[in-house]
Amino acid sequence: MPGNSKRKGAIKKTGKGNPTAGSGGRRRQGLEGKGPTPRAEDRPNHKIYKMKNATQKREAARPKRKTGDAAEWVAGRNPVVELLRATVPIHALYVAEGTERDDRIREIFKLAAEQHISLLEIGRIELDKLTGGAVHQGIAAKLNAYEYADPAIFARNAAELGEPALIVMLDGVTDPRNLGAVIRSAAGFGAHGVVIPERRAAHITASAWKTSAGAAARVPVARVTNLTRQLKAFQDEGMMVIGLAADGDVNLPDSQMIDGPVVVVIGSEGKGLSRLVSETCDELVSIPMSTGLESLNAGVAAGIALYAIAQARA
Repeated sequence: MPGNSKRKGAIKKTGKGNPTAGSGGRRRQGLEGKGPTPRAEDRPNHKIYKMKNATQKREAARPKRKTGDAAEWVAGRNPVVELLRATVPIHALYVAEGTERDDRIREIFKLAAEQHISLLEIGRIELDKLTGGAVHQGIAAKLNAYEYADPAIFARNAAELGEPALIVMLDGVTDPRNLGAVIRSAAGFGAHGVVIPERRAAHITASAWKTSAGAAARVPVARVTNLTRQLKAFQDEGMMVIGLAADGDVNLPDSQMIDGPVVVVIGSEGKGLSRLVSETCDELVSIPMSTGLESLNAGVAAGIALYAIAQARA
């Protein structure tokens, strides 16, 4: 009879204990698709997913460096031996397996031992990758990123020494060898610090280290985002600012500002001082020359200016 649930075959009991009307409901559901299979890196229980997560956590925990602060690689036998002769701070030396030991390699090993620099032997292919495919001749040096100083310490350091502050600022100098020469002169004439801009300027590289002949380890170098703002901060601390310019109003030896706390600003050989920096200077001074030469490179100009200041203070 209709509605008689006791009729034989009206209700099918499965082996799982769940009554099902008819026989096709569950089977149809089982045949329905579940969509595309997720990628391995999207499945929480998959090994690749776990490895990806672990890598992301390590990257997040790793301290971030500012742009331009990465370690520098110097490759090749002559460049590396020159670094060691100039006592440039080196993190480690990497030697490719099977590298032939000639006189330069033996000198490198000797200098590295004297300066307590680690020597690491690695595969040649790995050294190719580390040096970006450079011609390394089986040897490369890794330099740590230079730690720039805070310009606020320059005046404090001068006060502790009982001296009027002497600071050198570079405006638009892009050759690292010129930067190294300026740092060397700054060390030789008792400057308390050097300031460079972050953008469109030379930074402390292996080339600058070598040219400074180790002076970069003795004179602090600061890197700032805005030269004009930093000059005004120095002026607020009681320093005078003089800028070297070919058409300066006063000859450098005749300036009345160089015997006290002073910032000397040196521009690039081609363009000189930028407009805003020039307008911020308290005085523009020139280096008197007997010929029609328009300008000197930054390294030479810094040496002459710092010598004149040292003479005036003496």
